[in-house]
Amino acid sequence: MLPSVRAVVLNYNGGDLVIRCVESLRKTDWPADRLEIVVVDNASADGSAEYLARTYDDVTVLFNAHNDGFPANNLAMRSIDDHAYVALINPDTTVDPGWLRPLVEAMEADVGLGAACPRLLLEPRFVDIEIDAPTHHVRGDDRDLGVRVTGVRVDGQDRLRQLHICRNGWGAELSATGRHHWLSADAVVAVPFDPSGSPPETVHVELTVEPAKDVRLGDEVVQVGPDPRWFEVPVQSEPYDLVNNAGSLLVEGGWGADRGLGRRDGAEFDEPCEVFAWCGGGVLLRSTYLRAVGLFDERFFLYYEDTDLSWRGRAQGWRYRYVPESRIRHVHAASTVEGSAMFVHFVERNRLLMLAKNAPVSFAASAFVRFLVNTLGIARAQVLRPMRNGARPDPTTVVRRLRAFVAAVRLLPYAATERRALRKAQVVDDAELLAWQVPQP
Repeated sequence: MLPSVRAVVLNYNGGDLVIRCVESLRKTDWPADRLEIVVVDNASADGSAEYLARTYDDVTVLFNAHNDGFPANNLAMRSIDDHAYVALINPDTTVDPGWLRPLVEAMEADVGLGAACPRLLLEPRFVDIEIDAPTHHVRGDDRDLGVRVTGVRVDGQDRLRQLHICRNGWGAELSATGRHHWLSADAVVAVPFDPSGSPPETVHVELTVEPAKDVRLGDEVVQVGPDPRWFEVPVQSEPYDLVNNAGSLLVEGGWGADRGLGRRDGAEFDEPCEVFAWCGGGVLLRSTYLRAVGLFDERFFLYYEDTDLSWRGRAQGWRYRYVPESRIRHVHAASTVEGSAMFVHFVERNRLLMLAKNAPVSFAASAFVRFLVNTLGIARAQVLRPMRNGARPDPTTVVRRLRAFVAAVRLLPYAATERRALRKAQVVDDAELLAWQVPQP
């Protein structure tokens, strides 16, 4: 008989996305009496939980009175005695019908595995466009700036939020005028499109830059200036997939990271391998692992709660494996916005909290010190230097980081108590755990 699995979907105003997720789970190639689907609703106000409860007799909906963040998954993981495994599935994902079987087979073949990680792909497919602009500098900013992308449309649909820069970009930024991407010279931009449709032959991008300059779009040279302007750009590639997560990494300095994030899916991700940690957006967990190590730390609310639980398990001798045959597609950051105040606060605070709980004292202390030093560097670049040069300072990032740091310091007494308990259960040397670190990208 196949083992029993509880699939848990955490919902907070998931709307059509969570409904679509549940419908894909119901099509899983697994006996219905061996797969229980549970939706934990975090006090949604959009009616999605009520819709699921009245529409699907085979789906259990647990209503949480408050929004307790990602650790609310604990509501469905506390009573798992009847299930050999628990799967966590983000509400903004869809699973392939065969997603579950390879994960279970990997776990059944190795009792030392606490988790099996699927190939988590970004939901859209992508095509490339090329944008090349001479670079310049602005006061208070050391970056080589070419041109700014302020809008992207594919077949009339806004795709800026899901844009990825494959080469020579500075990442998504938020400002008073909205979301944008600064590019450097000779940039390659991955433009998303709906995988259910045909790949586009051209896409439309909105560009702006000051001072005005000539910019090459594919084979055409256009004039771009301070007033935003739309251009049609030819596609430069065949369609392809981008990886969201192929297991999780521990990056030098104590950062958690998605293995493969933003890279083309291909042969390098076709091989199974052991990974340092797992991603809570899509994972199969062994019930005995959860009973031994514990559940999510509810102090985290958002971000790093999965890396914290992964580290705790590794310290107790559990291992995790990436299983490429299992495929899940994910609408990245559908419920939270990267770069937002909330994102910055919880990512920065929770990383420090995780290290205070799990890492060697000297390692955690150095991370706190480096955080302050880096914040001082940002203050010099974004506040002090612009003021000296007569430009307008931008203290936003500094203020957000300082608030996160203060919040982490306030949690140190709690972290110290948790740390003592975790140290008593630890069987793997710190040196062996830290050996998993990979260089900063």
